[in-house]
Amino acid sequence: MPMFVMLSLSLQQGDVVEGYRLTWHWQTYIEGIRTYDEQIIRSLGYGLAACLLQLAIGYPMAYWIAFHGGSRKSSYLFLLLLPFFVSFVLRTISWHFVLADDGIVLGTLKGFGLLPEDFHVLATTGAVIGGLAYNFLPFMVLPLYVALERIDPALIEASYDLYASRVQAFLRVIFPLSLPGAFAGVLMTFVPASSDYVNSSVLGGTHNTMIGNVIQNQYLVAQDYPIAAALSFTLMALLLVGIFLYARALGTEDVLEASAR
Repeated sequence: MPMFVMLSLSLQQGDVVEGYRLTWHWQTYIEGIRTYDEQIIRSLGYGLAACLLQLAIGYPMAYWIAFHGGSRKSSYLFLLLLPFFVSFVLRTISWHFVLADDGIVLGTLKGFGLLPEDFHVLATTGAVIGGLAYNFLPFMVLPLYVALERIDPALIEASYDLYASRVQAFLRVIFPLSLPGAFAGVLMTFVPASSDYVNSSVLGGTHNTMIGNVIQNQYLVAQDYPIAAALSFTLMALLLVGIFLYARALGTEDVLEASAR
């Protein structure tokens, strides 16, 4: 039902004073894409960068817990998830204070003369991408951990019996069998990261606005509901197309068959 309401709003024209009427015109979509194309591209780019960063950080974490965690695997997973019992917004705000120019990190480094006084992290692209990667990291680590945990140790031992090195065993046995986890992790992190607006609001600046910020502003401030709904559907369509192309390029059937062996 909410989807149909949003679709109806995107095809209406008018204003909040005189009201909106259904006109079945698609001009709102064209106007929204032309006006906010930069924010759309930036959001997809930030989402992809955050996703790759999460994969680079999350895979070693999941690998270590799965193969070296021993009897304390549950404890390590709990410690990983513990910060995420706190509100998403509060976690992001806490990073704002940590990364502030006179915060505990930069302030200390500047005090020791290790960084120039004009150095800053907030209001940069790196701060937004880092915030996105941090806030959605468990959604990457957990699927990877499950995929790695399901790997039969006998397969790894067999590769060693066939004189495979640790690197060869990883590349030919462990990594291919962990692809279902990577596939799920990318899907679970790219979509929310691309549509996020909290990190760019708290950690970014005016040059780091994402399409989520635009949609929020159009809904709650400007109250231009048709353009907000049209941008929402545009973002959803782009994400669905991206997921479809990603699945085709990766070969979902092959990945799932490998995980079922």
